[in-house]
Amino acid sequence: MRISTLVSALALAVLLAVAALAADVSGKWKASFTAPDGQTRESVFTFKVDGDKLTGTVAGARGEAPIADGKVKGDAIAFSVTRTFGEQQMKMLYKGKISGDEIKFTVEIEGGDRTFEMTAKRVTS
Repeated sequence: MRISTLVSALALAVLLAVAALAADVSGKWKASFTAPDGQTRESVFTFKVDGDKLTGTVAGARGEAPIADGKVKGDAIAFSVTRTFGEQQMKMLYKGKISGDEIKFTVEIEGGDRTFEMTAKRVTS
């Protein structure tokens, strides 16, 4: 009985450690994508994770913006970024799935029916 309890506890510890490592998106990520206007663009994400809270920035051709409402749960990631274009603000909602050194995002422009996909890859150097 003691051995099976020990084995179960060890298995649970290993699973928790693997889950924690799988969800660690801290660091820099880069994505090239085709925006809804047909232009090819690049975004650089800098993430910091504290528990399930995600903070950081998204940088692109129009400068850098802070991440808001960021969450990481298991292999799911979600956050928003608000950018100013002229006098208009646009909120972009990012939802993604983490798989190793890749995050597949669906990005929705709030208040509109425009969405697009992008894949970010971890920057290792």
